[in-house]
Formats: sequence, structure tokens, C-alpha cells
Amino acid sequence: MLTIYKDLDLDIPKEVTVEVDARIVTVKGPRGELQKNLRHMAMDIRFVKGPEGDKIKFIVWHGARKHLACLRTAKAAVNNMIKGVTVGFQYKMRAVYAHFPINIIIAGDKKSAEIRNFLGEKRVRRVAMEEGVTISEDKAQKDQVLVEGNDIDAVSQSAALLHGVTLVKNKDIRKFLDGIYCTAKSSIVQAEA
Repeated sequence: MLTIYKDLDLDIPKEVTVEVDARIVTVKGPRGELQKNLRHMAMDIRFVKGPEGDKIKFIVWHGARKHLACLRTAKAAVNNMIKGVTVGFQYKMRAVYAHFPINIIIAGDKKSAEIRNFLGEKRVRRVAMEEGVTISEDKAQKDQVLVEGNDIDAVSQSAALLHGVTLVKNKDIRKFLDGIYCTAKSSIVQAEA
């Protein structure tokens, strides 16, 4: 069944400016600027000025069920961009080990990390963070690092790279639980307050 017209609204906070040009959305805020290309989604994205505040309107014409699902996806993507330029994203990654302590050595520019002594191996695992993402030691907790940035896709991908490089191969994973795991996801601004 085809729906003739469906739209969703997203309110824009006062401290954030949003520009829409041919489904390329640019969001500027106190923490920086993010840009996302939404041209692969067949929909109208309009910037609407109103007396109670500015909004972004996502519109689909003659959409089937799967086509309408793109509306909420696009709205969530832009909402995550707005959240990123206002409060940012922080993932807490914890090194878990039974016998051999995992050493996480962070580079001076906070753009990469080296993982040593994983399961007692001599191999050094190097992980480079995505563009705009930093990694730092957590002062409050031993064996924990903070992965921080404005773009949720880049932050979560960097955290996944840290986790993925310490997956246990050729052993029973019920017994060998060592690795680097995500323990918390929060915003940077709340963590500093």
C-alpha cells in the first residue's frame, strides 16, 4: 500500500546552525562542524523557519513501507549530528584479562594506540582512530581508555576496531574472555561536568 505523503519534523536548538543543500546536511555547533551526504535516500529535506524555532522537515511522496522507514533513519542521523556538535560522544573501553595484563599504549597525538601482551603474545597490535576521534587514558579507572569525538559513526567504528583487534582466535571463547570491551556510552560534556 502506497502512502501519498508522510513527513517528520526535527527541532533545531538555538546554538546550532543547520544548512541543507541538495540533501547534503551541514551542522555547526559549539564543538565543531559535521557534514553528511543523504543523497542515497529518495526524500525531500527542507529547512523551515518558524516563530517557535527552526525545524528540518523530512518528506516522502508516494512511499511504500520500506521507503517510509528511511524518514526516521535520516532524522536520527541528523539528530546524532546535532548531539555531536553540542555535547559529543564518549565510549569507555575496558581491558579485561585473566592472567596476562593487557597493555594499552596511547600515542602522543592521541590518534592511535598499541596493544601489547594480549594473552602473553609478543605481537604488537596497532589501532588508528578514525578522523576526528581521540583516545585517552581514564584517570578514574585502571585499564580503561576513553574514545571521544563528535561523529558517532567515527567514534563507534574506532571503539569497534579496538574490540576487534583483541578477539581470541582458535580457542574456546567461553574460557578465554580476555579482550577490550565497551563498558559505557555517554556524552563528553556531561562527563566533564
